[in-house]
Amino acid sequence: MATKSTGGDSGSTRALLIRSAERVFAARGVHGAQLREVVRGAGQANPSAVQYHFGSREGLLDAVMAERQRRTEQALAERLPKPEGRSLGELLRALVDAESTELSTERGRDCLRISTQVSHRSGIRERRPHAGLAGTLYWRLILALETPLVPLAPEPVRLERIDLALTLIGAALAERARQLAEGEPTLSDDRAYLADLVAVCTGLLTAPVP
Repeated sequence: MATKSTGGDSGSTRALLIRSAERVFAARGVHGAQLREVVRGAGQANPSAVQYHFGSREGLLDAVMAERQRRTEQALAERLPKPEGRSLGELLRALVDAESTELSTERGRDCLRISTQVSHRSGIRERRPHAGLAGTLYWRLILALETPLVPLAPEPVRLERIDLALTLIGAALAERARQLAEGEPTLSDDRAYLADLVAVCTGLLTAPVP
């Protein structure tokens, strides 16, 4: 009986399909891409390879996002292993810096462009983490963002602003990834761009409540 690969081997069929999906989903769109193109890009002859290894397009997308989350978790652990009790600036800088590590590789840039196509579902509005974030350092950091905002805004506003800030960070890094992937000139270097993104998110989160 055949056994599905875990994906730990970078040359396994599962891993090849994930990497092909990253390229195709970034270029064609998550919902516009053809699975046969993903299969072909992975060098597979069986047109049902995605169904066999992942069950569906959604299963494949979940696997792509799980790989991206794993890398972000590692980057966060290196920067801010204990987010509780940190200042808003420290939290935002660690978050943006960790997310921006994806800009340094072709794979990461592909994944940033995919992330922004997927509905933002952190779960912060309901205080229930999306399945992919449950038990992660990333989720702990998201929750920690609220504490400095308690004196500034009521709970509904705090949660909505954090959700909006996460969406903004994702969209900004996806656009930066597109510019780099397409060789488009940028208006500022990466360091200045990321510092400004932190400043914009700080302003968003701490703006006076109307």
